Amino acid sequence: MSLLLNRIRDWSMATKQFVLLFVVTLSIFAFLAAANYQQTSRLFKEQLIQDAQTLMNRTNQFLDSYLDNGQNILLLLSSRTDYLQTAGEREIGDFLRSVAEINSAIVRRVYIVRNDGKVFSSSQVLYDVLGNPALSDIYEQARLNYAAMISEPYWSPQSGHTVAIARPMADRRNEQIGVAVVELDLEKLRQKMSDISSSNQTFALISGKQEIVLYDPRNELLPMVRTVYPPALPDQFAADMAALPYGTSEYEGAAGRLVAMKSGQNRLGWSLVLFMKESYFYQSLQGLYDSYMTAGLIMLVMLLIMAYVMSRCFTRPIRLLALRMDRVRDMPLATRLQTTRSDEIGRLARSFHAMMERIQSLLKETKEMEERKKELELKVLQSQIAPHFLYNTLTCIGSLARQQRSGEVTATIRSLVGLLKFTFDRMSEYVSLEEEIEGLHQYMQIQRARYGDKVRFACQIAEEALPMSLLKLTLQPIVENAIFHGILPKEGEDGRIIVRGGVRRGRLRLVVRDNGAGMDPGTCRELGLRRPLPLPRDRFTGIGMSNVYERIRLHYGPPFGLRIRSVKNVGTVAVITLPAEPFRESRRPTCTDYA
Repeated sequence: MSLLLNRIRDWSMATKQFVLLFVVTLSIFAFLAAANYQQTSRLFKEQLIQDAQTLMNRTNQFLDSYLDNGQNILLLLSSRTDYLQTAGEREIGDFLRSVAEINSAIVRRVYIVRNDGKVFSSSQVLYDVLGNPALSDIYEQARLNYAAMISEPYWSPQSGHTVAIARPMADRRNEQIGVAVVELDLEKLRQKMSDISSSNQTFALISGKQEIVLYDPRNELLPMVRTVYPPALPDQFAADMAALPYGTSEYEGAAGRLVAMKSGQNRLGWSLVLFMKESYFYQSLQGLYDSYMTAGLIMLVMLLIMAYVMSRCFTRPIRLLALRMDRVRDMPLATRLQTTRSDEIGRLARSFHAMMERIQSLLKETKEMEERKKELELKVLQSQIAPHFLYNTLTCIGSLARQQRSGEVTATIRSLVGLLKFTFDRMSEYVSLEEEIEGLHQYMQIQRARYGDKVRFACQIAEEALPMSLLKLTLQPIVENAIFHGILPKEGEDGRIIVRGGVRRGRLRLVVRDNGAGMDPGTCRELGLRRPLPLPRDRFTGIGMSNVYERIRLHYGPPFGLRIRSVKNVGTVAVITLPAEPFRESRRPTCTDYA
């Protein structure tokens, strides 16, 4: 198996494409052939069933005519009641014999049974010798009916297997004087129905009480009992026919599966069942099948030729392209990806891998240069210490020294030194949230020394959020913006800035809230578009809120960032969302409130 797969891998692209098109074409052709054959078979079968149903309707009409003829004979006998009452036995016998001879095509025997039990027959001698035990039951059943009644099949000593039609006879005073009985000749009826039976189909007549009336004993399609003469159907056959639904169904016969078509009861109360070989439906399709196969083989050869031509046309440009892409191998590579294919696709794959390796190498170099550039820009951005801030801070320290407030001087100088150290000495652009808060406290210590109780600051950070990592100088520009654009421009009340932080659903969420002057919707929309606000002269750095947003977007991606909501004369809320990732070199200074 592996040897065969290796040989297939070594095939050229043209050979593989030709084999593929051949298999696909053959599959499509086989599917269409099977579908068309099944469709044609179904249509032909439906046509045969329609023809058989037409034959059944005509046969039932023929059987109805039998009933009409029998009833006419009974009416003839009923109209001669006066003659029958006055005539002698010999004259009545001659009359019945003449009626039987005239209607010999359907009648086997004619009887008149008087109320006194006297029986007259068209074959009086045979009746006197053999009798007919079924006449008494037929007489009793007929007396209870006003019209003609039809008996179930029975055996008559004179007529053999037969069925009787009986009708009560009445005189002029409408009093019953007897019953007229006609025994039908079922053998002649079977001969007239012989055109239905053949080597491919046969029939069976079933009475209303599911007894077998008539069938073709010479036909071998049905399960006959051959030990008797004539061959008879088994008793189970009548039960099977009773279980068959009206319409078309299937029946397992002696010669194989049969298609059974059962009609409703005719005027005789009988049901006609036609049986046809299932294989008969497909015999006439053989010529059509042979013609279709010949046309299909011609079409298949043409499709194979077209598949070969198409495969050659498609693979030639691919081979030329593979030759051109082989030149990519001359480019310097660090590593090579191997492929086991040896055809044109394999060459394309190796050349493509070579080109991709080169592109990946260039992308890697470009990415490293971009990261270095971004790092240098961030360092420059973080190192923009505004000289006005240093000048104002040193002036404030000098003023405190002249007032001999040595404690506040010491605290302010310590905060300034710590703030400068936090800004310049750290090589990494990431810090822990504790360190960011510590730098923010030092910044607020300097602002408190300058503005006193005008600016009040508090932080409320959850313990699990303290070790989390974030970009250095993320909170300080926002707090600084709240002081100079929110607290200081507002007069009449002290300003308050609150920083909250916590971790929820894998994200670090920081909120900076102030009760400053707020912003109108237009200014807030400008901040939403990341447009920088005018920078005051005494800011600590040149990093504005737009820079904070861009830094977060560059480092963490679109799902994270900065959102601002503000109400005029009420305050502003800034929400920062970052991934909750612990900082490895974290330390935990105490976060205290400055009130």
